[in-house]
Amino acid sequence: MLTNIPNLLTLSRIASIPLLVATFYLESPLGNWLGLAILTFAGITDFFDGYLARAMKQQSALGKFLDPIADKLLVSSLILMLVAFDLIPGVAILPAVVILCRELLVSGLREFLAGVQVSVPVSRLAQYKTTLQMLMLGFLIVGPAGPMFGPLTTTDVGVIGLWIAALMTLITGYDYLRAGLHHVDEMDSQQIEAAEKAESVTDIKENQPAA
Repeated sequence: MLTNIPNLLTLSRIASIPLLVATFYLESPLGNWLGLAILTFAGITDFFDGYLARAMKQQSALGKFLDPIADKLLVSSLILMLVAFDLIPGVAILPAVVILCRELLVSGLREFLAGVQVSVPVSRLAQYKTTLQMLMLGFLIVGPAGPMFGPLTTTDVGVIGLWIAALMTLITGYDYLRAGLHHVDEMDSQQIEAAEKAESVTDIKENQPAA
């Protein structure tokens, strides 16, 4: 149901995206920190929607549909805004591209498999990747408004973490793709087998003598 608490939390995460985008247009450090606050809220809802759905036995098809969409909308919007406002510097845009491409790949794969009623479970590494990714995007949002971490700026920490998240993204993306292709191969084999059986039955009928 749309109005149960877990689904409302997921919807609130989607609703927070325009607010997060708007903080980039605040020309003061307040915008950076406000953006971090909104991202933190979104991360908290991401944890509690699934937890409460299981604890309250309110898991639903709608929730399973909305949750990954909310995550991908949030991450994609945030990366695009960070690039647009030069908060992802230089070659650090490469891991951002990797993350975006992986999100598109997994979304397409999940949509295809859902159409044939096959689900691909989320791995533990993918969960760790998501946590690290959100954390590092938070560092990049704060960027120049953040403190120094020894010789590293807040942006430097975010960029290093983004490269690590991109590596984990490649690994988990490969795992999803391999699992998806395995299901696709099984479907193709079943279709070929069914076609061969149908052809065999047709041949038998054609070769039977007329009564």
